[in-house]
Amino acid sequence: MGEEKPKPIAGVWPTVKPFVNGGASGMLATCVIQPIDMIKVRIQLGQGSAVSVTKDMLKKEGVGAFYKGLSAGLLRQATYTTARLGTFRILTNKALEANDGKPLPLYQKALCGLTAGAIGACVGSPADLALIRMQADATLPAAQRRNYTNAFHALYRITADEGVLSLWKGAGPTVVRAMALNMGMLASYDQSVEFFKDNLGSGEAATILGASTVSGFFAAACSLPFDYVKTQIQKMQPDATGKYPYTGSLDCVLKTLKSGGPFKFYTGFPVYCVRIAPHVMMTWIFLNQIQKLEKKAGL
Repeated sequence: MGEEKPKPIAGVWPTVKPFVNGGASGMLATCVIQPIDMIKVRIQLGQGSAVSVTKDMLKKEGVGAFYKGLSAGLLRQATYTTARLGTFRILTNKALEANDGKPLPLYQKALCGLTAGAIGACVGSPADLALIRMQADATLPAAQRRNYTNAFHALYRITADEGVLSLWKGAGPTVVRAMALNMGMLASYDQSVEFFKDNLGSGEAATILGASTVSGFFAAACSLPFDYVKTQIQKMQPDATGKYPYTGSLDCVLKTLKSGGPFKFYTGFPVYCVRIAPHVMMTWIFLNQIQKLEKKAGL
């Protein structure tokens, strides 16, 4: 009598588990990183350096200002990160099946990451818009402030005042940014794993930590220009004649290049990198642990 093969777990949990765990880890990370994200947005809006922005916020608005827009940030993680990590797991599993279980080449992993990033960004774009507006509100003149009380109030007001489609204002650069971030994250992580294992002979924990740190840096470097354009588009206000400062993403890129040059797109890079890198590190560590659990459970 042959050995009995372990039966796969029935039900929907094996399918939804990557979505649930991904969203939860993203939300916890946001609670820690929200103050850094708030400072990054203020820097991009021209409020000064990281030190001056921090001092000014503490003096004028108090500690609570660093967590303004937290509800929108949590909602964004519950949508964007949930969709991104869940989709990535489904795509890579399908690709592995098509590859007869052989390890995926780098370009296939990159394509999975690009696709998952785009889908996640489309799902999370409304929450991202609410987050940007809530964070930027305090920098506007009192008469122009929207005074959203929370993320759901922001979404309701945007829908009521500007229409449902306005929830996806700036969705184009948001999707492109997400694709760039995932591309940088995937490619650099894969190469770094090989370097730490083969060249340095590092153990598993050191390899994951080192590779995810490098991955976080390149994810930030690839995505910041798109993040800058996205922020400018989402926070813009019409002037007295009803005209917006930019007609679209391309117009924003051209005007920024003309006024500040290419390095203008990297405004606030150190703070942005510090914010992005921990999220990327948590993402890779989470994925590594999920893969171990799946292997152990025979999934």
